[in-house]
Amino acid sequence: MDLKRVDEFIQRVEDSEVGTFSPVGSKLKVGVDLGTAYIVLTVLDEDDNPIACEKQASSVLRDGVVVDYTGALDTVTKLKKKLEERLGRGLVNCAIAMPAGTEGSTKTHQYVAEGAGFEVTNVLDEPSSANSVYQIQNGVIVDVGGGTTGLAVFKDGQVYKTADEPTGGTHLTLVLSGNYHIPFDQAEAMKQDYSRHKEILPVVKATIEKIASIISRYVDSNETDMIYLCGGTCCLTGIEDIIEKETGIRTIKPRNPFLVTPAGIAMNCKL
Repeated sequence: MDLKRVDEFIQRVEDSEVGTFSPVGSKLKVGVDLGTAYIVLTVLDEDDNPIACEKQASSVLRDGVVVDYTGALDTVTKLKKKLEERLGRGLVNCAIAMPAGTEGSTKTHQYVAEGAGFEVTNVLDEPSSANSVYQIQNGVIVDVGGGTTGLAVFKDGQVYKTADEPTGGTHLTLVLSGNYHIPFDQAEAMKQDYSRHKEILPVVKATIEKIASIISRYVDSNETDMIYLCGGTCCLTGIEDIIEKETGIRTIKPRNPFLVTPAGIAMNCKL
């Protein structure tokens, strides 16, 4: 993976949250990422250049499954409207992605997107979406979201194995909430405060080790030489070092792993 290329691409996705870029061509691709902690809509042009992005904190999913359909629909509808107002045009086609191994929930995710006025033109798993950005041939992409840890093993550019299990950022927040005796929302803000990462890393270390054990359950360290992280939870400074130590596999991540999957979903939107 070319980290410089990935970081530059994701930086433009970040920039598109506050500014709107002019697209190349007339068609736009949208990715709808229904996450446990955030819902993110990303817009790319025909050449996969980031154009606009909107996100909102959300608690309408649990472990990758929609538990509040109305809340999910309202949020996606609002984000779609914001993007359309910024772009001065309607958005039609979108792609969606599921945590690996939760294909049974595809219909609910699709109904949310369609209810907001999208036509869903592609459905894929989250780690494979991330690989549209990373473009690896061999290795493991691990997407640690709010509720689950999902992974996809790639061999010669093809998905060889996928898996997804509960344990993610929400679990880290719960540990912080209990350890510091503070409300969940305050613990979530603490987790997102980069200046406190060094302080809180030892507190959540056991939960990160559990994430590493999930990876080790599905990945043979003798057959894999690299783990590529993505997902909002992987923004935690030092998480890659713990995972590398526990799995025995070199582990890397881009500067901002949070927006990798949402952007990758959009790249797979069929026009």
